[in-house]
Amino acid sequence: MPLKNILIKYWGHTTFRPLQEEIIDSVMQGNDTLALLPTGGGKSLCFQVPALAKEGICLVITPLIALMKDQVEKLNKKGIKAIAIYSGMHKNEIDIALDNCVYGDIKFLYLSPERLTTDIFRMRVRKMNVSLIAVDEAHCISQWGYDFRPPYLKIAEVRDYIPNVPILALTATATPKVIIDIQEKLEFKKKHVIQKSFARENLIYAVLLEEDKLNRLLKMLNKVNGSCIIYASSRRRTKEVSDFLINNGVNADFYHAGLEQNVRDAKQEAWMRGSKRVMVSTNAFGMGIDKSNVRLVIHFDIPESIEAYFQEAGRAGRDEKNAWAIQMYNRSDLIDAETRLQQSFPTIEEIKNVYQALGNYFQLPVGSGKEMSFDFDISQFSYQYNFKPLTVFNSLRFIEKEGYILTTDAINKQSKAHILLNKTELYRFQVDNKVFDDIIKLLLRSYGGILTDFVTINESDMASRAKVSKETIIHLLEKLHKLNVLVYTPQKKLPQIIFAIERLDIVDILFAKENYEIRKQNAINRFESIKNYITSNSKCRSVALLSYFGETETHRCCKCDVCLERNKLELSDYEFEFVLNQIKPMLTSKPSSLVDVVSNIKGVSEDQSLKVIQWLFDNDKIIYDPDNLLTWKMK
Repeated sequence: MPLKNILIKYWGHTTFRPLQEEIIDSVMQGNDTLALLPTGGGKSLCFQVPALAKEGICLVITPLIALMKDQVEKLNKKGIKAIAIYSGMHKNEIDIALDNCVYGDIKFLYLSPERLTTDIFRMRVRKMNVSLIAVDEAHCISQWGYDFRPPYLKIAEVRDYIPNVPILALTATATPKVIIDIQEKLEFKKKHVIQKSFARENLIYAVLLEEDKLNRLLKMLNKVNGSCIIYASSRRRTKEVSDFLINNGVNADFYHAGLEQNVRDAKQEAWMRGSKRVMVSTNAFGMGIDKSNVRLVIHFDIPESIEAYFQEAGRAGRDEKNAWAIQMYNRSDLIDAETRLQQSFPTIEEIKNVYQALGNYFQLPVGSGKEMSFDFDISQFSYQYNFKPLTVFNSLRFIEKEGYILTTDAINKQSKAHILLNKTELYRFQVDNKVFDDIIKLLLRSYGGILTDFVTINESDMASRAKVSKETIIHLLEKLHKLNVLVYTPQKKLPQIIFAIERLDIVDILFAKENYEIRKQNAINRFESIKNYITSNSKCRSVALLSYFGETETHRCCKCDVCLERNKLELSDYEFEFVLNQIKPMLTSKPSSLVDVVSNIKGVSEDQSLKVIQWLFDNDKIIYDPDNLLTWKMK
């Protein structure tokens, strides 16, 4: 089927967005390709369309389980067969899913990078007719990136099992250094980058230094109509800000990963359809959301990096109409952000101690536990082993990124069941065990496909139909599970810790000091970049962001807070830069009097020179020294 016909049939669009067609053509020609599209640029279509046009199955590698599930659900609703494999699934469920990929007509297999290293996957992938490998969040492969994940380094090994299959790597944010690193780590046969400018001409950036942030927030929301996202740094803060807004008449709600999945789904749906105007959230909100009419994205606290800020701010104005991205801060926020940065790097000894305590907490002997999952209560764990919860949280991030464990947020994982016996064996079991006859018949009547695959079940619904208690149904299912008649995985509501590999002795846990220090320094550098962006008021916000991502041939946006101040000078960019390029070298070489500075500026009027000097004063670029001479302020 022609590519545009696929686009029309499944997505209802008649044309591709900018660069989508070029990326898809590259994939169709079998090229390894790195695609950089900003948030909302339609990255998923770039692998979904060519995969549907090709014979075989597309492997989609992503670290985000929530996004994985969301995309699989959306594809299945379109009649496209897609499945996901991630840690925490029962081994039988994984086995069936992989069999379907080998022998069935599955078009998309979503999986986390950790799954690539398992023996069962490596054996089965050789038998699959793989047409494409799509690597989402590709910046995770680079230690220079803002979310480095060592398991991503294993992706290239899969190429040995399925040679001649092209890779499409996708990301919304990457610096020039990371762009090179991605292609090298994925072993591109030939370097090939298709990149859209990160410029968002309809997005108006501003930074507000404000002590009373809540009331300023209220004024902005009353001034700008339309949907809004407010990002906050903690779960507690999301509720505090949301409560303040609600008490002041704003239709707001809050969202974070600690809420149960059904609660999160309901909140997200209410915001998507517009019955809630403002969502106050941690960075858990936004992945996979495609809401075009967001008019305002406000960062109430300071994000970890420019990459994170840019990606989150980019959720505004996807309909190409004017939208605003506002960063709020006060002096104490900078101190708090720096403190958070330091706390996010526990010592290597602390990280190892947390890992060892985890094994003891779950009573796992050394050498066991591979791919086992456990409910995890961080408060109880921290109290039992006398850790600070923040130390545990940040240590788990390190342990996970090194590939030893995987963590999931509190999710309302629905119950599933799969009958292991064939029809003949099951009938004999029912005849011999009358006590289970009714529940087996109920399962067979209620859940088609339970004999061949895992299906989602509802114990409450079953109890209602059988006119017994939910506890009775659960007890019977657990008994059938122990008798190996079926596999029953009950609903999970707590966060999960999953051991990606068997538990290691503490002496075998490797956190190379050199890698640790590199990662810490990279985080410090990223923090300094976002801090400079926030505190600087001399460079156009758009120009500053674009230069961070390597785009240097840019022009002032003329709409951000910095540009609006510059516009008051009534000077063209050329005139301003012409004067500035004379003043800066003059005052960095030696202090001078105002009269001397003005008299030495050539090619413009005295009035124009004074306007630039006043602007430099107002923006803290020049100061008077103790001798009352002008000098350039050094940072």
